[in-house]
Amino acid sequence: MRAHYFISLLTAASLLSACSVFREPGSSTTPAPSASTRPSAPGAGQPPPGTPPPGVPAPIPEPPRPPSKQFKLGPATAALVSQARTQARGGAFEPAAATLERALRIEPENPLLWIELGQIRLSQNNAAQASSMGHKALALATGDPQAQASSWRLIAESLRARGRNQEAAEADRKAGALSPR
Repeated sequence: MRAHYFISLLTAASLLSACSVFREPGSSTTPAPSASTRPSAPGAGQPPPGTPPPGVPAPIPEPPRPPSKQFKLGPATAALVSQARTQARGGAFEPAAATLERALRIEPENPLLWIELGQIRLSQNNAAQASSMGHKALALATGDPQAQASSWRLIAESLRARGRNQEAAEADRKAGALSPR
């Protein structure tokens, strides 16, 4: 039985080696000329212009910047934000927050809504929640410098409300670098 297996294995190996030797009729058996055997043209062997000399690393290109975008409110959320602002102006902060939470159920990834809710929480003297809303907005505001700046301003206000003035100044600096008021 072992001998039979060994013979089958040898037959398969010889068939495979025969396939690798077979060439199409008319195909060349000589290798293509390499770059070293080709005749050189004038200036050959010189690197293209702008290529750093050997031993000097090529400059690393800057990573592509994400396209700038601007967040906007949809019609339904814009109406809810308007309603919440009216409620807040009347001192009804809890109903205003509930209205904004309804808007967030419609557009949970919109940083502008998180900023609005953070402002309401700040008006309710809840600086810790306002800061959380600002950080959530900042995480969502990728690509929109205006929304990022508004997020940093909310964070700065919440830090200032907790007496963390040095950190608030740093947050204000980041907001100003993104978008002056």
